[in-house]
Amino acid sequence: MGHVERIKLNFPIEHDGLPIQEIALRRPTVGDHLAAQKAAGTDAEREIRLIANLAELPTDAILKLDMKDYAQLQKVLGGFLQ
Repeated sequence: MGHVERIKLNFPIEHDGLPIQEIALRRPTVGDHLAAQKAAGTDAEREIRLIANLAELPTDAILKLDMKDYAQLQKVLGGFLQ
């Protein structure tokens, strides 16, 4: 469903014993946006949950990312919304 953008990680992570070298983000729907906005927490926490949802990964995996890689995900997300 929809467009998916693949982001190669500069600093691969491991989650649940599995290496993650690339993250695929799908385009967000209005429902994804609404779910993120309804979630409690800061704007940063809501963004992390939205990215985790779009990547079909747990938030714990996103929290392990290097900031350079997270910034790439933020850029792709921003591009989806333009």
